[in-house]
Amino acid sequence: MSLRRSLTCALALVAGLMVPAAAHAAPTRHEAENATIVQGAVESNHAGFSGTGFVNGENVAGPYVQWTVNAPAAGTATLTFRYANGTTSPRVADLAVNGAVVADDRSFAPTGAWSTWATATITAPLNAGANTVRATASAAGGSPNWDYLDVEVAAPVTSYQAESATISQGVVESNHAGYTGSGFVNYDNVAGAYVEFGVSAAATGPQTLTFRFANGTTTDRPMSITVNGGAAVTRSFPGTGAWSTWQEIAVQATLQAGANTVRATATTANGGPNLDRLSVTGPGDTQAPTPPGQPACDQFTSSGMRLTWPASTDDIGVVAYDIFHLGTQIGTAAASPHTLTGLQANFTYTISVFARDASGNVSASSPEVTCQTQPAPPDNPPTAPGQPAVSGVQPTQATVTWGASADDNGVSAYRIVDQSGFQLKQVAGDVTSTGVALQCNTTYQLRVIAVDTASQTSAPSAASASFTTGGCGTVPQTPATVAGSWDVPWDVSWAPDGSFALVTERDTFRVFKLTPSGTKTQVGTVPGTVTTDGEGGLMGVALSPTWNGGSDQEVYFMHTASEGNRVARMSFNGTTLSGYASVLQGIAKNRYHNGGRLKFGPDGFLYVTTGDAQQTSHAQNLSSLNGKILRITRTGAAAPGNPFGTRVYSYGHRNPQGIAWDSAGRLWSSEFGNATADELNLILPGRNYGWPTCEGTCAVSGMTNPKRTWTTAEASPSGIAIVNNTVFMAALRGQRLWRIVLNGENVSTVNSYFNGTYGRLRLVEKVPGANALWFGSSNSDNNGNGSADVIRRSAIQ
Repeated sequence: MSLRRSLTCALALVAGLMVPAAAHAAPTRHEAENATIVQGAVESNHAGFSGTGFVNGENVAGPYVQWTVNAPAAGTATLTFRYANGTTSPRVADLAVNGAVVADDRSFAPTGAWSTWATATITAPLNAGANTVRATASAAGGSPNWDYLDVEVAAPVTSYQAESATISQGVVESNHAGYTGSGFVNYDNVAGAYVEFGVSAAATGPQTLTFRFANGTTTDRPMSITVNGGAAVTRSFPGTGAWSTWQEIAVQATLQAGANTVRATATTANGGPNLDRLSVTGPGDTQAPTPPGQPACDQFTSSGMRLTWPASTDDIGVVAYDIFHLGTQIGTAAASPHTLTGLQANFTYTISVFARDASGNVSASSPEVTCQTQPAPPDNPPTAPGQPAVSGVQPTQATVTWGASADDNGVSAYRIVDQSGFQLKQVAGDVTSTGVALQCNTTYQLRVIAVDTASQTSAPSAASASFTTGGCGTVPQTPATVAGSWDVPWDVSWAPDGSFALVTERDTFRVFKLTPSGTKTQVGTVPGTVTTDGEGGLMGVALSPTWNGGSDQEVYFMHTASEGNRVARMSFNGTTLSGYASVLQGIAKNRYHNGGRLKFGPDGFLYVTTGDAQQTSHAQNLSSLNGKILRITRTGAAAPGNPFGTRVYSYGHRNPQGIAWDSAGRLWSSEFGNATADELNLILPGRNYGWPTCEGTCAVSGMTNPKRTWTTAEASPSGIAIVNNTVFMAALRGQRLWRIVLNGENVSTVNSYFNGTYGRLRLVEKVPGANALWFGSSNSDNNGNGSADVIRRSAIQ
């Protein structure tokens, strides 16, 4: 079928049914004799080599040759090793890129003679800029003789899933096999239905746009393609034979530097085909702006201040600055200076500024500045609310109703507190009745406090009548101290037999062995760990599920390094940590939003939570490792069966930190919200959890809603553990342990324990072989009160 062509397209779109081969740079040759050589020598006594010689390694395991390779942009590279093996047996080597093994025990077959040279080829991802490629002999026979490494980098391809795009008159479906991502878009059978993608480019110029589609009819379903709302070209999308048969059509289009929109619109009453994804071949804009300079603040009021900072620079230009108090965004500005409003009176803010360009790339953090708002001006505080009445008392909740407060400037919020003064819940100032989560088998008297727009508080209301909640199962009991004197304990991982656990400290980079009786021994540190002066450092730890201290000594860590966040492997013999190998790199870091949890799943693969590194576009970009839950092998490769054939298991996450499996093997995860809603999610492979389009529950096609949300003041969740199909979620800002009873794939009852008793809670883990938890505080971090942290044990009864 011939393709129709519009000769008037100002963008000069050119399309064909055959997709052109991706552009490649010419191979770059790296001679072995110029590489870093360990336990080997440069020789020239066998003919046929390139350059001035070749490398002959010693005949033992461990010698290596390491090349330094520069890539113009991140992407997949073809690595061609030229070698000779004059023996009759294969020689094996581990091939690693940037410290991560990409080919384990790769065999290099005999070539017949030492002067007969052959090539072996693999593909591997490279970062933009400098990379290392290492070939290490992995058996006693040593490696072959190495002549050179050729590196050919494919033009970068960025894929945009249709189900994550803007959809008008279409639905996300998954009822036909062969799609990528979590589904495809089925256009309504009308003219005008469209899918619009947001696409970034590093510079203005032509790029290849490739649409993957299926058309199970015999009728052509043409669509018009527009870029940035410009002139349209109509392309043919003919029948593919079946709805499960997918084909591609490529067009050439000029994109502008930064953000672009690409829209595919049905032009006939038949609608468009089923659309799977758009792939863009060409350099996307991945260069982040430079960090803004040192902020300063002045012109303080009780509810605001002026903030100034030296400007950032960017190759395509800065379009906005995001302003954060610790990990929570409190403002956005076009430029400096900017006046922040709606702040809390007489409150200390720790502020940092991040620059953002038109493609959504976000800079590293500015330096921090500490600023304090003025006390509230003399004013009439709100009147005390009316005495609350409590109804509908159940074991884990009750309804509270109170009389409204009055204030000359208006009531902005009500706080419901218990008899100790701990805030159980806060609601908006126009609300006078709400449900409150409560502990089982506990006696309460509740009061209500009003807050006005100047952050002044009323006197507490009269106390409600005393009431007692009913009993329920799987309840945390009064805890006992396991060990104290911790400095931000971040994660805990038990040995398979429950004889000890390993505990990481985020800011000191130390690792401790902790026994059930409370014996605490430092066993080492994790090399190469750096801080972000925020939420990065030494984070997750996961002992191998078959660790025995002898034949299996593997332990895995997630930590911040100089180039980003890494997953690393070390050896632990029961007494001391040793060795170090980077398993996975390429995870961006920032001051906040680093994710960090590691756990082996019931399937034996390693699950990794990664934050968006404060660059929201990472979360929806399936080519990025950030804003994801990853599922990998012990060598850092994509686990078999992953939904996209990559390391990505789920995406659309802002900052997930807790993961655990219920008795049916379902994966659950807790996630920090931005300013509105924290989340508990049921994680399914290939699903899109919405960030940054959705925070909390929304109604966007193709995005999966959380099973439960909380305000950030109630939760700010980190670790989770599951005991008897009940999730226990540690809350930092909320300063409590949330109890969430599961009912299959849904949540039934929700309440909390230890409300305000132990301060900020971060880590929680089930004790092997017991209905009990270990949980740890996080009061010594930059958000806490500076007191040393404690790990406690609570039985679940």
